[in-house]
Order: sequence, then structure tokens, then C-alpha cells
Amino acid sequence: MPVGASNAVCNLLPSSPANPYLKTLQIPIFVYVVGMETEQEAGIAYLPRAVDVTVAETLKSVGAVVLEGPRGCGKTMTGLHHAGSYVLLDTPEAQAAADVDPRMLLEGEAPRLLDEWQTVPQVWNLARRAVDFSNQPGRFILTGSAVPTADSIRHTGASRFVRIRQRTMTWAEKTGELTSPGVRLCDLFAGSDLTSSMHASSLADVVDNLLIPGFPALRNATAAVRTRALTGYLRDTATTDLGRLAMLRSEPVLVEQMLAALARSTATDVSQATLRRDIARVLPAPSEATVAKLLELLQRVFVVEAVPPWTTALRSKARLRRSSAYHLADPALAAAALGAGAARLKRDLETLGFLFESAVVHDLLVYAEAAGGRVYRYRDSNGHEIDAVITMPDGAWAAVEVKLGGGQVSAGAARLVQAVAQLDAPPPAFRAVITGTGFTATLPDGTLTFPLDALRP
Repeated sequence: MPVGASNAVCNLLPSSPANPYLKTLQIPIFVYVVGMETEQEAGIAYLPRAVDVTVAETLKSVGAVVLEGPRGCGKTMTGLHHAGSYVLLDTPEAQAAADVDPRMLLEGEAPRLLDEWQTVPQVWNLARRAVDFSNQPGRFILTGSAVPTADSIRHTGASRFVRIRQRTMTWAEKTGELTSPGVRLCDLFAGSDLTSSMHASSLADVVDNLLIPGFPALRNATAAVRTRALTGYLRDTATTDLGRLAMLRSEPVLVEQMLAALARSTATDVSQATLRRDIARVLPAPSEATVAKLLELLQRVFVVEAVPPWTTALRSKARLRRSSAYHLADPALAAAALGAGAARLKRDLETLGFLFESAVVHDLLVYAEAAGGRVYRYRDSNGHEIDAVITMPDGAWAAVEVKLGGGQVSAGAARLVQAVAQLDAPPPAFRAVITGTGFTATLPDGTLTFPLDALRP
């Protein structure tokens, strides 16, 4: 425990004349420490995450941060890393305390981590009110694995709470290379030159890294354990997670088939009609309303993420395609939904290519958000496309093409040049082809190319 910290478990719920029951409660979930170390508190060494800088900087300015993301992506550890004290609200002890006096849950050193806040929804308004009556920033960190249905009682938290999306681990986070030298996204937007390198990963390495889940607890698991855990994750999503948000008339098997259909369409524009047809191969086709509802719920539990189309003016008479591309929360999760292991992916390079593109978009979403940016997808009726369009608050933007093999770099660069030429927009800050097995270089036309394992925030 850091110097100056108090006893980790001490008079955890102090007695109160109004709440004599608290005299007998001894709950080892209220921790009063300063500068907590996750290895000491949870027995797990903390791996740096790209979201850390965003969390730290935001806590300096606003009253509370809300970390949102899929179950198991590491929100609790990130919250602990930045917290001065914490309470795990999904434990029976915390639920009991909430029944007695939920205000007790907010007591502790700031920033106070309220983990899985949606299990005790009343803490939201209590935390908001505590922020209202304090002139100190960084009072609370709230984490949640689902977005509860809006209600008339819970305040939005506007101007008091800032929501930060935490996704599963990126390629560099999984390999522990987040802070090592590489191709930094922020440097590319600043106009920095690439340092050429002929280092390239093998296809086997790409497949192996893609199948390592970005869920921290599974990072070092065997292939058999990973498959079992990811299959269970998908099943739990279908049988339990969605049911906590809404009363579903759909059977869990329909949700599982929906997830499989989304995995088959990952990194591609897909309409609800396409998803219905895909599901209809196995089950009676669900209604359009059912598909729309399931998509909404899967996004609310952060298992599915939509990358919206980029809308911009065109020089040509082409029409913009307006369908979103859907990605499962982690490319390894999508592979599990397809039942695709390493051997199958090495044989089925088309499926591997789509999953690899999903992995690239996943990492760009993480790193762009850390820099205040957003990621879109561009398609037009003339067949021009950009796999990822990154936009920044100052108006700068970049165009990214994804190719699995290094031998496809020249073709990818040519496609980018043609697509960018259609746009009635200032020139991009950079064009890049991100590969699986390619090299790092600046091509003669100015397009950059580098492998995903070199990408950094």
C-alpha cells in the first residue's frame, strides 16, 4: 500500500444513530487509499491502456467520469488505477448497504470508483448531487457494462459527468507494446515522417494475435480455454445480458444467430434486411422491428459497435452509401461467433481479411478517441471506398485502407488515391495502408504503409 494510505479495510461502514444496522456490517469492499496499485488491491498488475491519459486529464476538469464498455474489457482495473477508493456495487454486500443508506456508498477518498453503477441506479443522482455541491473536480469514476433505459428520475449528468468509451485491448496493449516505439497516430496527424523498416510479421503471427482476446483475463489463456470462454460470453449475452435491459420475446438462440450474422458481415456495410436474410437460413426470419431492437440492445451492452458512414460533399455525381458497418466488441469474439479457429482462418483468407480489418478499425477507434477524434467508413455508388476515415476536432482527417498482406499495399494505395479524389474536401493529413504482414515505408505517391503491430496512440 502506498505511503500515507490508511488501512484498506477499516470501519468499512461506520455506525450511525440513524442506521444502527451498520454497526454489525463488515464489508471488505470500501477501500480508503491514496494512489491505489491494482496489484496490491486486486492481485493483478495493471497493464497500461490507451484510455488512461483521457481518464486522467478528464478527472482534472469535471466532477465525474463514466467509463463504459463491454463486460470484461478492463474497466474495473482502469477505474482502480485512477481511483483513491472504490466500492463494487454488484456485490451482495453493496446491495445490502444500498438498501440501508445508499449515500454511504459515496463515502471515500476521491476519485471514488463506483463500479457497475447501473446495479444501484440511485447512486447516479446521488453522485451528481455530490458533484453539484463541490467545487473540486475528479470526485467520482463510474463504470458500467450496459446503458440502462432512460427514465424521468435519473438526471442526464450533462456538464457534470463525461462519458469515456473503453474498448477491449488493442493489438499493442495485448502484446505489452503500447509505450514502445512505433507509428503513433498523433505523430501522423502532426505530419511526422515514417522510419522505414522491412520488419514484417508472418501470417501465422497475425492469426495468433488476432485470436488472442482483448479481454485482459483471457490474454494468457490457452486456445481451448479462450474458445470456451468466448463461446460462453456470447451465450451469456444472449441469455442474460440483454434480458437485464428489456423484456425479450425472442429466444436466446435468435440472439446468438444475430451475433453470428453480424460476425459474418463484420467490417462490411450491412442492412437490417441482410441480417434478416442471414438469420433466415437457420431460423424463421425475425421481423424488422425485432432485428432493430436486438441491434439496439447489443449496442447498449457494448457487444456490438456501429461505425457510421462518413457524410461529405462529393465532386462526382456518386451517391453516398448510408449503411453502418457493425463490429463485434473484439475480433476474437467475432471469430468465436463464427467457430473460426487458427487452422480454418489460415485456409479461409477472405474471412481472415474481414476479421483483420475489424481488428484495425477497433484499434483506430481506441486511439482516435484518445486523441479526441472519431472513426467513420466511406462508400459511394461508384465503388470507391475508404475502410476508415479518422476525423479530428480541428477538422483534420485521414484516410485508411486495410490490407492483410504486404503484397497488396500498392493496390490499396491506388484505391485510396482514387477514393480521396472523389471528395470535395481539403487534402487528408495522411493516407495510410495498414497491413498484417507488410513493411513500414512511405510510398512514392506519399501514401504511408505500416503493419498493425506497429500502431500506437
